[in-house]
Amino acid sequence: MSLRELYTGAILRHNRTPHNFGEIADADITAKGYNKACGDDMRIFVRLEDEVVKEVTFLGRGCAVSQSSASMMTDRMKGKSLSDALEFVEEFKKMIHGEKEFSDTEDFKELSSLRGVLQYPVRAKCASLAWDTLELGVAEYRGRKNGQEL
Repeated sequence: MSLRELYTGAILRHNRTPHNFGEIADADITAKGYNKACGDDMRIFVRLEDEVVKEVTFLGRGCAVSQSSASMMTDRMKGKSLSDALEFVEEFKKMIHGEKEFSDTEDFKELSSLRGVLQYPVRAKCASLAWDTLELGVAEYRGRKNGQEL
């Protein structure tokens, strides 16, 4: 697979017109992520209602892979409990790092367009940046909720 072939239609569409791009002023969860390898920069915002993701958005600068992955991630997190969201994040990260085959289920169908990064391991960090940042944000939120300083 050439690097050019990595950029599938879904990746290009989400990069050109990302879903849920912007800031949530009253977010319950905010987190920042940065990919030292390429300079991708990401912020994630989540508004919760009874521990369920009601709204999730992102702001970021970076390559098409990081931006489109963030766009797809925000689409999938809405309506999930925090526990279910974290399980989904773990499943995706196993797939994007080659530890598990990509699932053909409806939830992962569009995300499988990112499987080309398996040929370029450094790009897996781009694809997982938003997911890692969400995971960090949830951990920080839970720490604050339990009275712990992080």
